[in-house]
Amino acid sequence: MKILFVCTGNTCRSPMAEALLKHKMPNLEVQSAGIFAGHKESANQKAIQVMAERDIALNHESQPVTAELLTWSDLVLTMTTGHKQALIREFPDHQHKYYTLKEFVIESDEETWKNMENNDADIEDKRSLHEANEYRDKDGENVGQLETALADYDITDPFGGDVQVYRETLEELDEYIEELVKKMKP
Repeated sequence: MKILFVCTGNTCRSPMAEALLKHKMPNLEVQSAGIFAGHKESANQKAIQVMAERDIALNHESQPVTAELLTWSDLVLTMTTGHKQALIREFPDHQHKYYTLKEFVIESDEETWKNMENNDADIEDKRSLHEANEYRDKDGENVGQLETALADYDITDPFGGDVQVYRETLEELDEYIEELVKKMKP
């Protein structure tokens, strides 16, 4: 299985998730990317530091999400629902692969997610038919209501925080990566 982790800039959360999963399952193919990532930027120094505290090297260069990466992947795990929604809007052909990390390992609120995905797809259809202005407010409201009905599926963004915030994010990631490993083992 080929797994792609996605966050915003691909310098904090997704590279830490990638390194954790590679550390726990070395034979798995894992990459990470960012919705707004630059090319070949190193990981955040605080992310490197907290990973080193666990004896895990974070030798990483950022990369943006591309259609090629999404085609390569079997599973795309995002750090937030916003990242997932951005992927659905930008790359709708691969949306069957998109989950937040928490959503994938928890497996709850399935019906709400399905409704949200259908609503997002509906918005895109209407936008492509140039009817979005008429429907946007109503459908945007529906998406907002569905989002509030969901559990919090976001991994905390440590960017701009101190080292302790990065440690806390790493703990949160580790908890869900451990659940992912359990789910993937036969």
